[in-house]
Amino acid sequence: MAVSMRKQIAQNKRNTILLMLIFVVFITLIGWLFSWLYDNYSIMIWFLVISAGYALFQYFLADKIAIKTSGAREIQEDENPRYYQTIRKLTTSANLPMPKLYIINDDAPNAFATGRDPEHASVAATTGLFEIMDDRELAAVMGHELSHIKNFDIRINMIVFGLVSLVGLMSDFGMRVLLYDKRNEENNSPIGALFALITLVLSPIVASLVQMGVSRQREYLADASSATITGSTDDMIDALRKLETHSRPMHQQNVATESMYIANPLAKSMISRLFSTHPPLEARIERLENAKK
Repeated sequence: MAVSMRKQIAQNKRNTILLMLIFVVFITLIGWLFSWLYDNYSIMIWFLVISAGYALFQYFLADKIAIKTSGAREIQEDENPRYYQTIRKLTTSANLPMPKLYIINDDAPNAFATGRDPEHASVAATTGLFEIMDDRELAAVMGHELSHIKNFDIRINMIVFGLVSLVGLMSDFGMRVLLYDKRNEENNSPIGALFALITLVLSPIVASLVQMGVSRQREYLADASSATITGSTDDMIDALRKLETHSRPMHQQNVATESMYIANPLAKSMISRLFSTHPPLEARIERLENAKK
């Protein structure tokens, strides 16, 4: 397990740089498409500059945006002693600094961790999580989130969060531009418009696939790492079973932050299951059960 965690941490640090580069190149290619469409290549240069600046912005500030997007509020120890004491005990066991703690007022049981490194990390949990979990199970869920911090999964999630957020905004903007451009038949290029439309439709799908690809295996590792931190695989299994039983969509759903949560926070549908960033809870339970044998 220790070897796997070290490899995961090193890989996550490399993947952070790789994803930032892919992010800049992908957005720049969209800029090139618009440049070709409107015969103005200064558009591509602006897309390059803005995407590079946005990538750096996300690296340092995405965690605060994710917290704000989720509707979480920071709490102190006297507001939820159980929460604080659980995290403090686990951080001592895992040799991690104490993260900032947040509460989300939502009946759906869920939690996530964010930040760029263990020294700048935050953990958020819903009120619904505290209602259904006993102390053992709560420790298992928090151990899962602290594992994401220790493994630097949170850094990858921030870059993916930025990619999905910006691609969504650009897709919406691009669609509006194309619809407006149709009013001017003389300057409208059917071929260019078709390529632009295809790109804008595929962009969110590509972003979702990237999000899914960097998340699924890390959920399995975080489950196993939590069992190591707490010293009990059964507690993690029991917590996942409760999440499976009580799972429901969160009030403030956001595709961009989906990969951060311990359980899928979105409404369930055929499409959401296809592009889910999380392996099914039953599969995660089965893997932990098999690890006990």
